[in-house]
Amino acid sequence: MKQFRRIFLIVLDSLGIGAMPDSPSFGDVGVDTFGHICQTAGPLEIPHLTRLGLLNLHPAAGMQAANAPCGRFARLNEASRGKDTMTGHWEMMGLKVETPFRTFTDTGFPPELIAALEERCGKRVIGNKSASGTAILDELGEEELRTGAMIVYTSADSVLQICGHEQSFDLQNLYRCCEIARELTMRDEWKVGRVIARPYVGERKGEFVRTSNRRDYALKPFGKTALDALKQHGLDVLAVGKIHDIFCGEGITESWHSDSSVHGMQQTNELCRRDFHGLCFVNLVDFDAKWGHRRNPDGYAREIEAFDCGLGELLAQLREDDLLLLTADHGNDPTYTGTDHTREAVPLLAWTLGMQGGRLPNQDSFAVIGATITENFGVAMPDGTIGTSILSALVE
Repeated sequence: MKQFRRIFLIVLDSLGIGAMPDSPSFGDVGVDTFGHICQTAGPLEIPHLTRLGLLNLHPAAGMQAANAPCGRFARLNEASRGKDTMTGHWEMMGLKVETPFRTFTDTGFPPELIAALEERCGKRVIGNKSASGTAILDELGEEELRTGAMIVYTSADSVLQICGHEQSFDLQNLYRCCEIARELTMRDEWKVGRVIARPYVGERKGEFVRTSNRRDYALKPFGKTALDALKQHGLDVLAVGKIHDIFCGEGITESWHSDSSVHGMQQTNELCRRDFHGLCFVNLVDFDAKWGHRRNPDGYAREIEAFDCGLGELLAQLREDDLLLLTADHGNDPTYTGTDHTREAVPLLAWTLGMQGGRLPNQDSFAVIGATITENFGVAMPDGTIGTSILSALVE
């Protein structure tokens, strides 16, 4: 069976392709991130994604599927109990999350946690509720600048987020406070999946803008993943975007921060010109952070089109012994109610030179990705992981 020297795995963060059977139990009825974007803001100019078979996998209003797609494609359902970044990425690499991470959407964080955070950080906390990241800046940004307080908020996800103005708060102090929050939220009753530093600039309501200096402080994976197995066997594991944060650096040999999704694709194209042996794992976060959460289908549509341009450059330089995998980690339907992720199936698009395109059966876990990658490199998945390889179906 053909083996690949390099595999490029690119996660289009939140580009779901429709509800799963259990989506209503997560409060998500009739959701369809990609389909509703095309319906609301289409048709999209995405010739490369179309050629790979995205529209054959998931037809969209007003758009024509490829007559002879050149990629293999499948619909992946999520096995874990969740719809967040960590759950999706961890499952890709073989970890099934059985118990959702703690959320504080309805109540805000407990007074005991807030008191400990204020004492350790030396700042008064304001906010402490579930909110949109941009809306809470409009509501409380001026107060933070005026009083030196610290904006703390959450969402429907298992996150504790701290906003800090890059000039008045100072980035390093913001990161210090987030490290304290991460330490405090290791207690079982307060344990959230991620603490996120949300730096911003601007002087008044309506002008505040979050910057690219975001930093995620995630829980370490609860077990070894496909990344650990690859690294242990001397393979390169290159991480672009927030992959390093999601896995707390576990199983990664080199990493690069991205300022945007466009920048992330530029970095990926640069890495494609480099000789390495192993996996290049990429997360493109703007689909989710800039457009999905802000319920902006037009912005999301333009982001997909911008990605397609970068994808065209990547396709043109991939080698015969390269494999490209495109997927997502959850949904975030910008036409749906609220501002949070939606539980959806995700696409898997695969391509290599000379591939005969076509549809593959639906898969019951994102973990087929990690299992396929490790089989390609002749590496066993760690004990306790899930996932069945579909490598033979990709190279037949």
